[in-house]
Amino acid sequence: MDIKVKQEVPASLEPYIQQGSIVSFAPGRINLLGEHTDYNNGFVMPASIDKRMYFVLNPRTDNTIHLHSLDMDEEFSVEVKNLAKTKEKTWANYILGVVDGFINKGYDVNGFDAVFTGNIPIGAGVSSSAALECAVAVAINKYSKAGLDNKELALVAQKAEHNFAGVKCGIMDQFASIFGKEDTLIKLDCRTLQYEYKPLKLEGASLILFDSNVKHSLASSEYNIRRQQCEEGVAMVKKYVPLVDSLRDVSLEMLDNYVYPNNKTAYNRCRYVVEENQRVQQVAAFLEAGNLKAVGQKMFETHEGLRSLYEVSCEELDFLITAVRDNQDVLGARLMGGGFGGCTINLVKNEGVEDVISKVSESYYKQYKKELKVYPVSIGDGATVIKNG
Repeated sequence: MDIKVKQEVPASLEPYIQQGSIVSFAPGRINLLGEHTDYNNGFVMPASIDKRMYFVLNPRTDNTIHLHSLDMDEEFSVEVKNLAKTKEKTWANYILGVVDGFINKGYDVNGFDAVFTGNIPIGAGVSSSAALECAVAVAINKYSKAGLDNKELALVAQKAEHNFAGVKCGIMDQFASIFGKEDTLIKLDCRTLQYEYKPLKLEGASLILFDSNVKHSLASSEYNIRRQQCEEGVAMVKKYVPLVDSLRDVSLEMLDNYVYPNNKTAYNRCRYVVEENQRVQQVAAFLEAGNLKAVGQKMFETHEGLRSLYEVSCEELDFLITAVRDNQDVLGARLMGGGFGGCTINLVKNEGVEDVISKVSESYYKQYKKELKVYPVSIGDGATVIKNG
């Protein structure tokens, strides 16, 4: 095996790598700011992280797709011609949906054996599902000789989540996993897919994830309900302002005039999104100026909006934010991801990292009798094929 490949992949995958294997990885992501704005055509500021999904594809001479999840110790097989969403092994849908995306674009995908594993915490809000989709997408792109560009790959992965996993997600997770660069944030316009790379200069500070150990499942409906409520708000405004197509076009004044009198819940959801888009623009400027204290304050504001307006927080996440809010070593914190569990992202001064982790872990266990999982994260590169045949 090539030394570079051996250095990149987990040891558990080595027995499956052979002559002709296509080996890829794709990272999970953090999102500094811009939560629940992507499917509202807004702005986000994600980055790919140093935790990844790894995918090994071995070609077959027939039309069988055989999948093996090392982490779950489960297998699934299907014929290419019978490709469809499965209820038997739901993890397989993230892979099958990507294959289906290539086939729908007119590319031939022959049978293959695939094995995958990862070190991304599942259900923690760092997009393990998008990472798997993107690792599959870059591998199938080589296998089928499709030659799709990165933007097309991100869109194929997003459609897999929509059509096979049943989650009407925005483009952010897949885009960050594909386009990520080391030590760099992506300021992404989710309407045009135009993006800017913003160097992340965390001089004297670190990003720490606190995993609440409360597992959420976005497909359990709340995510899609929030999306629907935002669309209802847009429809109310559009009656009076026909050029409005999404919350990206809506002002707070429009919400006050046309949504608040009719539907308070939709108003709250929409108000959060409009204000969050404003915060992303502000934080981009703060980062340019190196003002991490101001960045952190906006993170706290975002959490409050997610808690009180968008209502996707939960008791455990709120506890973790309260535990750090008055700590002088914590510049900012908020829930990250879809909500209803998962992680908080914390911007912590380097000199206080150990003390913050110790205090928060102790208080969290005392309150909930659950171990707090802690993940220091660094910003790594996006999805790539590390062995092509």
